[in-house]
Amino acid sequence: MAASLRINCKPVSTAFRVNPASKCSRRPFSVSCAAANGPQKRYSITLLPGDGIGPEVISVAKDVLKLTGSLEGIEFNFQEMPMGGSALDLVGVPLPDETLAAAKNSDAVLLGAIGGYKWDNNAKHLKPETGLLQIREGLKVFANLRPATVLPQLVEASTLKREVAEGVDVMVVRELTGGIYFGKPRGFRTDENGEEVGFNTEVYAAYEIDRIARVAFETARKRQGRLCSVDKANVLEASMLWRRRVTAIAEEYPDVELSHMYVDNAAMQLVRNPKQFDTIVTNNIFGDILSDEASMITGSIGMLPSASLGSSVLTKSRGPGLFEPIHGSAPDIAGQDKANPLATILSAAMLLKYGLEEEDAARRIENAVLDTLNKGLRTGDIYSTGTKLVGCKEMGEAVLRSVDSQVHAAV
Repeated sequence: MAASLRINCKPVSTAFRVNPASKCSRRPFSVSCAAANGPQKRYSITLLPGDGIGPEVISVAKDVLKLTGSLEGIEFNFQEMPMGGSALDLVGVPLPDETLAAAKNSDAVLLGAIGGYKWDNNAKHLKPETGLLQIREGLKVFANLRPATVLPQLVEASTLKREVAEGVDVMVVRELTGGIYFGKPRGFRTDENGEEVGFNTEVYAAYEIDRIARVAFETARKRQGRLCSVDKANVLEASMLWRRRVTAIAEEYPDVELSHMYVDNAAMQLVRNPKQFDTIVTNNIFGDILSDEASMITGSIGMLPSASLGSSVLTKSRGPGLFEPIHGSAPDIAGQDKANPLATILSAAMLLKYGLEEEDAARRIENAVLDTLNKGLRTGDIYSTGTKLVGCKEMGEAVLRSVDSQVHAAV
């Protein structure tokens, strides 16, 4: 994001007319201005609404994608599939084989949110979050890109002082399929004193570090050309190897400035002086924590998208990426029209930009979000005095109008 920035669904053709006046719309919204010669490109998108507020925000993002596609000569074929708690309730597993197959056969995957109190006491293999780990493995997505940008319109929403938060634009590149979350051995045992012990393994192979490092260097090259690698190389052997390999890969990118920082210092510096960072690359668990910390600098976790990419990002080959907002399922507000859909809408923009290389379409969505914020509309998580409080549906309708207005402004 930049501030200048089967269950057998039928194919949805959006070539000539879009009427997203669904249950997510309060009033009809029609668009008759379409690409002059109909769709020139067609893509298959798997939608995973998931749990909690997931279905609400996915519905809005789907409408935005449909309208944007109609204006950019793109036709989308959407498949909506169960995952997470909804899949557990439906078929007894968090990631059905049919869902993974549909995802693998699509051009990109857009996920809403998973999890909820209902399934908190399930066995580990029957938790909604297990489905998320499984689909990452199944799609072989190893690079998670999480932008944390403080938009001018929302600088007052940050918990940091204006002079600290204003202008922050950080990209966290997190290794996603290795490290302590997947390392073996792991489990429980009883030691020689009869004490129960839980254990996990932080382990990385050189190839896993090399590939995430290359993604990070490529990302930094397209930004300000500065990359900070975060590790704990003063204590952990896995981090010592991490630092050696990242330093070696840096020789392939002489135009990118590389620095190293211990994770505890990085956590402090993100709060003290976040503007010092451009692009951060780190392992799975450190990235999980630091990207959430960075998200709160922006004022709300409900504003931030993410992209999870595989080897296709390096080889320029086609392979489905996984795109999702970084917020959770928020079951306490589910079904109440209180969710902020902007993170999911911006995840759809990342889908277009990083997953399909449709940068014009992605920019149209990013600009529409900025335009909507400029008009003073806010959901509860980003509301401040002097702005207009709206719900998920109304925010979505406003973004749709802004997507469409860009056409008329250009005529």
